[in-house]
Amino acid sequence: MGIRSEYTCSFLPKFSIHIESKYEDNKGSNDNIFSSEPKEEETEVCTVDIAYDEIPERHYKDSEDLRYFKSKRTNRGVLQEGWIDSQEPIMCSYKLITVKFEVWGLQTRVEQYVHKVIRDVLLLGHRQAFAWVDEWIEMTMEEVREYERATQEATNLKIGSFPPAISISETPLPSVARSGPSSAPSTPFSTEAPEFLSVPKERPRKKSAPETLTLPDPGRRDSLFKLPNFFSWNSSPQPE
Repeated sequence: MGIRSEYTCSFLPKFSIHIESKYEDNKGSNDNIFSSEPKEEETEVCTVDIAYDEIPERHYKDSEDLRYFKSKRTNRGVLQEGWIDSQEPIMCSYKLITVKFEVWGLQTRVEQYVHKVIRDVLLLGHRQAFAWVDEWIEMTMEEVREYERATQEATNLKIGSFPPAISISETPLPSVARSGPSSAPSTPFSTEAPEFLSVPKERPRKKSAPETLTLPDPGRRDSLFKLPNFFSWNSSPQPE
């Protein structure tokens, strides 16, 4: 089973993110899982170790440190060094990620930066999936979908709604051999919105920049015609 997700943004028409996900019960040994997909350029393989790869310090929690975590309900853990070769059962989540930012002079740097951010998000999300196993192991698929829906609503309330539309679409892919169940949930994330999605902070305006542009009314010398300040460019905090 696979899922193909596409992320686009209306005010950045030349920016897009494509993520294709497939799941197999192995240790990441299938090097040709995406071999049937057309490749426009060389693909870099990046292995993510949910137990021993470093995460940003601000996201670290003792309860989610898989080097010391042990599940009470499933008896899984602690994940010691070399756990990938010894842990049973085990499932690998394969991601094929394509980032496009077709703006001359910025393309390479922006695409590399987005790839790093996505890797950090996936690392944190999969760490939490393992560390929260006692909370979800007995959930039905209906309860999982309801949890996803509630999390999405909470995220939308936190980040607010902005005029530029961000489109996210998911397309199921045909089943492949040794794949996960068709009802497998998407990668779980923290119930808190990622920092890079938080509401932008106001950037202090330069004193020389006027709040509004005023023009004199030809018919009245004492009247002012004000144009509202439609656009402002705000800085966003660096994502993880």
